[in-house]
Formats: sequence, C-alpha cells, structure tokens
Amino acid sequence: MDEERKLKKVKINIMREPMFALWQGVMMIGKTSIVDNIPTACTNGRDEMYGREFVKSLNEKELAFVMLHEALHKAYRHMTTWRKLFDENAMMANAAMDYVINLQLVDTDPHAKLIAMPMRDGKRMGLYDARFRGMHTKQVYDILKQEQEEGGKGGEGGEGFDEHDWDGAQELTADEQKELAREVDQALRQGKFAHDKLVGKGAGGMNLELGELLEPKINWREVLREYVKSICSGKDASSWRRPNRRFLSSDIYMPTLISERVGHLVIGVDASGSTVGKVLNDFLSEVKSIAEDVMPERVDLLYWDSEVAAHEIYEATNVADIITSTKPAGGGGTSPSCVTRYLKDNAIKPECTIMLTDGYVGSDWGGQWDCPVLWVIVNGNTAVAPVGQTIHIND
Repeated sequence: MDEERKLKKVKINIMREPMFALWQGVMMIGKTSIVDNIPTACTNGRDEMYGREFVKSLNEKELAFVMLHEALHKAYRHMTTWRKLFDENAMMANAAMDYVINLQLVDTDPHAKLIAMPMRDGKRMGLYDARFRGMHTKQVYDILKQEQEEGGKGGEGGEGFDEHDWDGAQELTADEQKELAREVDQALRQGKFAHDKLVGKGAGGMNLELGELLEPKINWREVLREYVKSICSGKDASSWRRPNRRFLSSDIYMPTLISERVGHLVIGVDASGSTVGKVLNDFLSEVKSIAEDVMPERVDLLYWDSEVAAHEIYEATNVADIITSTKPAGGGGTSPSCVTRYLKDNAIKPECTIMLTDGYVGSDWGGQWDCPVLWVIVNGNTAVAPVGQTIHIND
C-alpha cells in the first residue's frame, strides 16, 4: 500500500498549490488507481491508472509531473478530440499530444520547484521540444507528419512516459461521454476562476488548446445560416389534414398545398456609427446567400439609429441585388426599440429579425419582440443581448 499512499500524498500536495489551481477540478474527475499490469501510466480521458513499479521508481516531483500530465490529457479531451489523428497514425498522435502537455508543464514550473519531468540516465523520459511552444496538438501533428514524409524523425528527446487508453475511451457510452464533457467543462471554468483569483489573469498555465476549449471560436456565418434555416424553411408542402375544398363537391379528396415559404425576413442595420459599416458588405453577402437558400418572399432591410432612417424592400426576384443597390442611411443615436416600434406601426410581421449592431445600446434591446430575433454584434464587443440570441463577428 506504500504506492497508494504516495499517490494520494502527491495528489493532495498538487491540489494545495495555487500554481496548479487551473487543474484541480479536473484531477477530481474519474477514478485514480494503482495497477500491476501497465508499465507506466495511462488514462482513458476519465480514469487514471498508474503502474505500481512505475510509481515506486519516481520521486514525488516526478510523480506530480506525471499526474498533472494525465490530468491535462483529460482536460484537453485528447482521447476523443484527436481520435481521427490516432486512427491515421497512432504513434504520431500520441507524440503530438505529449509534446504539447510536457512543454506546458515545464513552462509552468521552469525551475522544477514542485514538479519535474521524469529523468533516466540524465535524459528526459518524456517527449520535449521547445519549438512546439504555443501550439496545439494538430499543429504539432502536422509538423511531425511533414518531417516524417521528408525522411526526418521530428522532435527531440526520448519516448513518452505514459500510455493512452484509446480503446478505453471508445468503451465509454454516449451518455458517459456527454457527462464527462460536462464535468470537464465545469471543472475547467471553475479552475480558471480560481487560477485568476489566486495567480492572476494572464499568468502561467494557459495555452492555445485550453483557450479554444474555454472560448471556442465560432464561425458567425455558419451560426447565422443555421439560425435562419432553423426558423425559415423555404419549401412548399401538401397536407391531407385540410382537404382541398375545390374538389370536395366532386367527391374527390385532395390535399391542400400549405406554403412553408418564408414570409418577411427583416434585417436591421445599426447605422449609428462606423464600426458596423466595416463588416456590412460581408454581412449582406451572407444574407444574400442565405436568402437564396431559404427563398424569402420579401426581405425588409432597415437602417436605424434612434429612428428607422431607411427602409428598403427586396422581393424574391431581386434579393440578389441587395449588396449593389442598398443605400445606407442614418448616423444619429442608438435605440433598437425604434425597430420594434417601426415594425408594429407598419404591420410588418417577419418570420425572424436579424439585428447587426456594435452592441453599445445601453439597456435598450428593443423591448418586446413579436418574432425571434438574432443579434449580430461587431467591433469586439462581448455583450450578450437579454432577449433573443447573440453571435459575435470578430473577424
């Protein structure tokens, strides 16, 4: 039982250190056990297993490094995220993941005060190459793949000191994988909060791969398209639930054609400042493309500031001209409620409304909307509208 006590002691020490606050929650996920049938250590993305003889051979700093190494595999969801890389080249995928993690851990404690990469005969046991600093697994994998194709070895130093239980990860049920993803996400966000409070924002422990997990980059074009298509289906369908009355007198039971074509699609463009104008062409190009897919009967394009300054109407036959024929107007204050008021006053009842704005609207987000509304916010403003849905254009 000496190895079990050693493992528990090292884990407690890690959990007490502010330097590792980011990973403390992740280390509590799954089971941690000592086994006799593996030579080093491994994880299936949830549970960790450590070989008894391996634990015995490590000093406490080295064991702490290995335990954090396994925790980072879990944090980055390596066993599921990079399954395709493993299927393509298992050895290279394993190496790429380890390069990323080991570099991060060494950089977290560069003087090895608390953790130290395991050494044997004066050489690092694990994979380490400083040129991969700041990269995520796929970037490292691509470099290793290119080097292998060119006849090189790629990377410097040793072999990995752990194994990766890809098969064990595959054995997790869909519900288990979903629950694991939820637990990891929650643990990371709590860890990030604790890390920023104890160590400070911008301090060590973060890297590109983690940043993408906590703040995933979203393609606003795809989100905009899916939003409109989920609400507006540009097709016609017939229904037997309502018989066609034109044929009933002849004892012929025929379905009624029910139009599911989009009615009005309202686009509201904030014309109060210059920031929206910088992305207007890209935005309208995407609107044009989406309109060609869902085939709205009409697109109402409104330019607004504190009032609706211009109202352009595009029918299904000329919506393709929206980019070349539009004439932006406005430049006053900023009051989205002028749009809801305008729609009501003019009896415009759209399927949905899309509002392009820089988001600096104070507490005025249009009040009561009578249709679904999507806010497309630009200029790096991270505001989230209290009504409807919000996406951000940051490119």
